[in-house]
Amino acid sequence: MSAQPITQTMKISDVKQQLNSLVNRVYRRETRIVVEKSSIPVAGIVSAHDLQRLDRLDRERTERFKILHEIGEAFKDVPFEELERETARALAEVRAERRAERMAEEEQVAGATT
Repeated sequence: MSAQPITQTMKISDVKQQLNSLVNRVYRRETRIVVEKSSIPVAGIVSAHDLQRLDRLDRERTERFKILHEIGEAFKDVPFEELERETARALAEVRAERRAERMAEEEQVAGATT
């Protein structure tokens, strides 16, 4: 795996003057450029590989959040306090089950060693 490119922050006026060499360095994955205008980051210059990866990560994130939206829609008419109460109850139940499982495993180990 190659080293991660460094991120370089540059004024837009400097980027304009050096654009050809910067694009070559970005292509070779030596650098990524944050372009500033009036000291405000306004754009980035990244390799096509980085852009494809960003697009893929955005799509994956959208898919992950879609399920959260669906869950939210399913419970949109349930009062917040009830959701909190039921969540706390479910967590307590799972924790109690795990605690019981751990205790049973510890008893088995203790019984096997005596």
